[in-house]
Amino acid sequence: MKILIIEDEKLLADSLKALLEKKGFDVECVYDGESGAEYAETGVYDLLILDVMMPKMDGFEVARSVRAKRCGTPILMLTARSGLEDRIRGLNAGADYYLTKPFDTRELLACVNALLRRQGGQVDELSLGNTALDLSSCTLICGENSVRLSAKEFDIMRFLLQSKDAVLSKEVILAKVWGYDSNAVENHVEVYVGFLRKKLAAIGSNVRIEAVRRLGYRLEVDESC
Repeated sequence: MKILIIEDEKLLADSLKALLEKKGFDVECVYDGESGAEYAETGVYDLLILDVMMPKMDGFEVARSVRAKRCGTPILMLTARSGLEDRIRGLNAGADYYLTKPFDTRELLACVNALLRRQGGQVDELSLGNTALDLSSCTLICGENSVRLSAKEFDIMRFLLQSKDAVLSKEVILAKVWGYDSNAVENHVEVYVGFLRKKLAAIGSNVRIEAVRRLGYRLEVDESC
């Protein structure tokens, strides 16, 4: 699961990043509201952890901007401002939960897990056609056949399955899997899609990764198989 932390206190942001990475999350940090909104609006993150008091754009503005772009990513808002009016303002801006500083890391982790469960993030497998992706073992399964996926293959396959029949552009896949600031290029996506196609065929899957001209990729089920 991919989490974006938008927090101008670099020490706090980096400590939260280290905490969440120890729990197995893929975490990126940005340190001002304007950059945070730009990153968040790509829609590639599973959760946003958002501070209120920041330069350029405050957390309320970031949350409103994200929601205005029809981005439904859960938002956990962090702030030292604990007044009722501030909490109401945060929720009205689009936050899903409002956690006041200082907070216990156990409460933070509980909030993170609760918001991800609400989004359907905590499941054991994703399936389509005659094929399932086991999320705990990074394995594609078709009947009695199975194959392990590399980390990047797994991330791409999970993203495609979560997106159902939506077309995902190479740019969005790059941002989701390699990271917004990565030096990876579109050819990396093409190479890993090729690996996945071979592995799907090897286990007898009826799931196909179809290329949509000039748009990207989507999954389809070949009913003739």
